[in-house]
Amino acid sequence: MGETEQRPTAGSRLGAQENAGISTLEHGQKLPATPPGKLISIKIQMLDDTQEVFDVPQRAPGKVLLDAVCSHLNLVEGDYFGLEFPDHKKIMVWLDLLKPIMKQIRRPKHVVVKFVVKFFPPDHAQLQEELTRYLFALQVKQDLAQGRLTCNDTSAALLISHIVQSETGDFDETIDREHLAKNKYIPQQETLEDKIMEFHRNHIGQTPAESDFQLLEIARRLEMYGIRLHPAKDREGTKINLAVANTGILVFQGHTKINAFNWAKVRKLSFKRKRFLIKLRPDVNSSFQDTLEFLMASRDFCKSFWKICVEHHAFFRLFEEPKPKPKPILFTRGSSFRFSGRTQKQVLDYVKEGGHKKVQFERKHSKIRSIRSLTVQPSEQHSEVPKQSCSFTFGDNADSPVVQSCRQGKELKASMEDIGQRKSPSLKKSPKEAGSLTGSPHLSELSINSQGAPVVANMSLSPNLSPDAKQSSPLVSPLLNDPSGIRTEEEEEVRRKRFPTDKAYFIAKEVSTTERTYLKDLEVITSWFQSTVSKDDWMPDTLKNLLFSNFEPLHKFHTSFLKEIEQRLALWEGRSNAHIKGDYQRIGDVMLKNIQSMKQLTVHLRKHNEVLMELENGIKNSRKLEALCKDFELQKVCYLPLNTFLLRPLHRLMHYKQIMERLCKHYPPNHVDFRDSRAALAEISEMVAQLHGSMIKMENFQKLHELKKDLIGIDNLVIPGREFIRLGSLSKLSGKGLQQRMFFLFNDVLLYTSRGLTASNQFKVHGQLPLYGMTIEESEEEWGVPHCLTLRGQHQSIIVAASTHAEMDKWTEDIQMAIDLAEKSSGPTPELLASSPPDNKSPDETTVDQESEDDLSASRTSLERQSPHRGNTTVHVCWHRNTSVSMIDFSIAVENQLSGNLLRKFKNSNGWQKLWVVFTNFCMFFYKSHQDNHPLASLPLLGYSLTIPSESENIHKDYVFKLHFKSHVYYFRAESEYTFERWMEVIRSATSSASRTRVFSHKESHVY
Repeated sequence: MGETEQRPTAGSRLGAQENAGISTLEHGQKLPATPPGKLISIKIQMLDDTQEVFDVPQRAPGKVLLDAVCSHLNLVEGDYFGLEFPDHKKIMVWLDLLKPIMKQIRRPKHVVVKFVVKFFPPDHAQLQEELTRYLFALQVKQDLAQGRLTCNDTSAALLISHIVQSETGDFDETIDREHLAKNKYIPQQETLEDKIMEFHRNHIGQTPAESDFQLLEIARRLEMYGIRLHPAKDREGTKINLAVANTGILVFQGHTKINAFNWAKVRKLSFKRKRFLIKLRPDVNSSFQDTLEFLMASRDFCKSFWKICVEHHAFFRLFEEPKPKPKPILFTRGSSFRFSGRTQKQVLDYVKEGGHKKVQFERKHSKIRSIRSLTVQPSEQHSEVPKQSCSFTFGDNADSPVVQSCRQGKELKASMEDIGQRKSPSLKKSPKEAGSLTGSPHLSELSINSQGAPVVANMSLSPNLSPDAKQSSPLVSPLLNDPSGIRTEEEEEVRRKRFPTDKAYFIAKEVSTTERTYLKDLEVITSWFQSTVSKDDWMPDTLKNLLFSNFEPLHKFHTSFLKEIEQRLALWEGRSNAHIKGDYQRIGDVMLKNIQSMKQLTVHLRKHNEVLMELENGIKNSRKLEALCKDFELQKVCYLPLNTFLLRPLHRLMHYKQIMERLCKHYPPNHVDFRDSRAALAEISEMVAQLHGSMIKMENFQKLHELKKDLIGIDNLVIPGREFIRLGSLSKLSGKGLQQRMFFLFNDVLLYTSRGLTASNQFKVHGQLPLYGMTIEESEEEWGVPHCLTLRGQHQSIIVAASTHAEMDKWTEDIQMAIDLAEKSSGPTPELLASSPPDNKSPDETTVDQESEDDLSASRTSLERQSPHRGNTTVHVCWHRNTSVSMIDFSIAVENQLSGNLLRKFKNSNGWQKLWVVFTNFCMFFYKSHQDNHPLASLPLLGYSLTIPSESENIHKDYVFKLHFKSHVYYFRAESEYTFERWMEVIRSATSSASRTRVFSHKESHVY
């Protein structure tokens, strides 16, 4: 363990109280100003290479100096930055924000302190301020010049071209050559000048802010982005380099990454003299030892690296600044160092609250004066760049700024050059999926596969997402196993070649296909449900009027909207008499016109929260109405829970926003459709921002009521203030051994249930553990059970085991977070259960353990064979697949909805069958055509693996992806590269568990 840096004073050894040891300030108050005393002058070198002198009190802690620099720059997001300086041994160290400056910088007159980026987030879209992105861009520029950010020549030329665009403006060969002659951005720059200018020629119209954004988009994909190497040796004496990043600790050999230890795998970090120690969490599948040891040059080097690791872990993983440990009276052990400052989540929350004034700042080499964006809302009409985020997708993504800037055949990385040689595009990072990662950094930023294992970001093919062997049989629909209806695809090939190939066309087509599904969803309410309700008088007239008067105007508007979209597509495709293609090969004008008209419907959208609540209250107060709604949900047309359809209009606004973001990102600024598309994006972003809070409340309210239908033995699940967090399958250790149980985690209580062979297929509540006063600890060694946890409540303790280590981590983090929230609440939770039979006395215990899941899935997997209570809800899928889903996953699933035609092929069949497919709620629904009112079958995807076919599978077609679960294999084929990437993007959201941070970029989750 790290040793104490300072010796205890005589007073501390005798137990004397330290001054200012306890703060009595209220939350939100600031510490009083440090007494002036004697001032010292400190030189600060800024990122633009200018030097500023700051006078600070001699006894002031490091935080005072950093705050002074940020205040001087008017920098709101200063927490990403730090101050570094050479210590007395010439080792570059970070200024400790808690220690007095004079105890760290011995001779301030002779030292230049550097203001640099300290914490590099996984996605630059998390940086909400233009000034912050500008400073990050300067850091990238500096790292390039110093050789710290290594990359191939193409990447370097592309990066420099964006820097030149930011500094000199649009391309001019004479100015470019003069500028490159005066400014050296990289060693041996002369050999790259022609390539730099070739790239710069493509950036016409790009503002400095957009250049910064594109620069960071490219830089973040490089392996050495934000990496500072610390020389070390492993146990065998091999020379290596250690580094720390937002995801964990990295190991390099030279400049090549050879290993990574994700924060979720690391149990403890420590150092002893010059040995740096990483204690890993036990994992039977890992070949690593329990504790890894690395030898560094000296104790000072070792301690310096340990400190920065502690800070990175706290900044990216914790919700708030860790509290200081109480000072021991007599003995001290280990270092007292701790992270000081706001965590990333606190920074994001602070900026999200807004209220900052517009501040102008000057770019050193640019004549353009930039105005900093003020809020995190992308609805700002003067926002210079659209929001982007980090995720994964397949294919040579045309959305990528890298590809946009390389449209004339240039590639960013050598690894991208063989993409075109593959039958299906390969896996790479994409700038778009599901919003920016601006939420809680409590979880790792790595993508998680279907079983929770980390996915390496730079792999060229899909990772192995095979489910655990212990998982139950999948829920399979008969249509998926029926090889009938096979068609030849020659007609499809001819039709495909005849249609436009521009990406904007396929974006417009996505508007059309998803609008068709949305209109069908509205008809579930305005036509089918209204027809059912009108047959009886079980629904009060006031509720009828409220419901249908707010949905019918939406249906009427979107019917007209869809017609206009399809007319434009017909002109675009040349299927009409109009052949003036230049006027019709765009969609932004149609979107702008209809989104502006859509604003008039806001009055109806605002009432949807009231509609949902009144419907649920009506069901609660009337058994007849409850029976009517249950019967309606059993109809084939109601393929989702009824109250889900009430949320569709608000969700649709988010889809429009995402589509317009992709369109704006695709178009160059001088495109004829760019201005209308940008204006449409601003309009729809404003609508989303206005209705955002209402949608968040409705989603939680709807989820609680949906879970209520799946549970028996509970009285008051839906109460004010209760928030759903996670549900899933865990094994509970009892006298009979490990028994499968379904757990439901809320912000105040944890319920565990079992599933009996009952007509309703509901889960019976066996017990509850209030979170107030609960503790959680890993207990694998104590019980000899892998992935085991002990939950200790005030009156009861239980031992549970997860199916995988990743599942255990997800439950541990969510339960601990919920415990922390419960501790901050007013007190213990009221009793939930109608009756609380002891778990080991349950009369249906034996039957639960002996039920055959294959038999269950055979009778309840098809929508054509409905049971009294639908057996393929998300709860039942989690039970069968032995996995879990969080509220964040549900929120992400809302965004990742898609519709369109796909060709499907079975493992042993020869032909492809054309189907209309709707993806929503972690499930694929299959129709013969988009005109059908109800699906023929469904395929829940939780637990499925998503890959691309290998050469040995002999799928000699483009744009094919593969879904498999145990022995069930399906191939699906998209019509274009864009649609292929979109299907991969949305399906991955169901087959992979999302990082918790991702949802906060666009939703301020009231659950967390």
